[in-house]
Amino acid sequence: MSGVLVECVPNFSEGREEATLAAIEAALGGVALLGREADADHNRSVFTFAGVPDAIVEAAVRAVGVAAERIDLRTQRGGHPRIGATDVVPFVPVRGISLDGCVELAWRAGELIWQRHGVPVYFYEAAARVAGRERLENVRRGGFEGLRAEIETRVPDVGVGLHVSAGASVVGARKFLIAYNLNLSCGDVAVAHAIAKKIRASSGGMACVKALGVMLESRGLAQVSMNLTDYAVTGVDDVYAAVEREAVALGTSILEAELIGFIPRAALGRQRFAPEQVLENALDAKLKA
Repeated sequence: MSGVLVECVPNFSEGREEATLAAIEAALGGVALLGREADADHNRSVFTFAGVPDAIVEAAVRAVGVAAERIDLRTQRGGHPRIGATDVVPFVPVRGISLDGCVELAWRAGELIWQRHGVPVYFYEAAARVAGRERLENVRRGGFEGLRAEIETRVPDVGVGLHVSAGASVVGARKFLIAYNLNLSCGDVAVAHAIAKKIRASSGGMACVKALGVMLESRGLAQVSMNLTDYAVTGVDDVYAAVEREAVALGTSILEAELIGFIPRAALGRQRFAPEQVLENALDAKLKA
């Protein structure tokens, strides 16, 4: 797997049923699976894999097909917003390819997802074709149920209508994103909502931070769930300090931190992460295997 290397990090709207997750994993032939993480409260899973461009596109499209067969959004419920059985499929340049090159991969994958599986596609981030769709939260507004009610005015970029049970997928190209959650020492989701609103960029908070408050029902804890879209601008130390400050002001504290997927070595700060959570370490381990 030398030369060009692309990472893909699809998010699936299933975090509880192991048989479905195993079926998705089985579809990922020809690529290096770096990690698979599932969260029952979010009812969501994140798969991280890397490979050469053609293999990455094929693996992603096959996985979308499996998810469309096995996940029914009409009955699926969880703490994380979603519009698709395969909710989001980002392509990320790792080595020997530009962001524009990943845009081309995203567009190709989107066409194949519709042609093979009948799942319509919206393009986001660098692959967006419609103004306003660069931001994932704009595309995902209202979730599956809201999109279903507005599909005549929120027309997909590829395909027609919505898949009756699998909804739509959001496919794009982006820089490396850090998915970072902070669990609070309280069970009041309103506190997590307030902190998320305070720190996220869309509310005038920290640049390159997306955040929402989520209730972890299985643990009785509130969580500030974040995506850091440019760690060179706002890193994990920055958001940890900001959330800690806001939590104390609201009478609580941070109980623990959680990294979803991987973090680049250049983004490491004072927070502690396991060596296998560092992207370069995971890639080295797989490429040498």
